[in-house]
Amino acid sequence: MSLGPRAFQGFPVAGSGGRVEYRLARNAVVDGFRKGRLSRLDVCDAHGELLRAARNVGVANGESCPICEEMGIVHVTYVFGSRLPPGGRCPGSPTELARLCRRSEEVACFVVEVCPSCAWNHLVRMYPAGGRHRAGAKAPRSSSGQQG
Repeated sequence: MSLGPRAFQGFPVAGSGGRVEYRLARNAVVDGFRKGRLSRLDVCDAHGELLRAARNVGVANGESCPICEEMGIVHVTYVFGSRLPPGGRCPGSPTELARLCRRSEEVACFVVEVCPSCAWNHLVRMYPAGGRHRAGAKAPRSSSGQQG
């Protein structure tokens, strides 16, 4: 996993903070798996809907899965907020994500790393958008033309 500037490329950053990265927790889980403290069943447990979203609207990040080591990790974004479905919204395009991030009501965006091959998944980051965060939220950029 890259920790350089490219690691954050393509994700909007809200103007007044609140962004949370889960990289340390992710690294602890991967380390536990590699040391044999966690089984593959413990870490490769993505829900069917998350796997479906990963296959259909996930954005490839060009990295190998830390568990099965196959190329193909994708990021899936979910947006939660008032007047959205209880399970959140999984935007299918950068335009839809940008529209959700410009809402007058504040929303919470969650980016999940998923391996469609082995079902590895882990929360990568959470950031607020919309509402008072609107001014800093810009449409996400990605080399694949999808949201991050």
